[in-house]
Amino acid sequence: MDLYLKIMSTESLHRTSIKIENPSQNTETPQRVNIGVLKQRLLEEKKKEKVKRTIIVSSVVASLGVLTFLTY
Repeated sequence: MDLYLKIMSTESLHRTSIKIENPSQNTETPQRVNIGVLKQRLLEEKKKEKVKRTIIVSSVVASLGVLTFLTY
């Protein structure tokens, strides 16, 4: 049992040391960002939010209208 624990601990240390040694090899080159693309995405996102907000407001107004019509 003691020998098994030593082997396990040695293996885990060996795996850890391998992971620590290799991160410098996995560096990614930074990519350029196109500002026009980012602005377009931002505009599309704002447009979607505006549509959602319009749908919510119109459904609230319509439901209030229906409720007032049903009460009279």
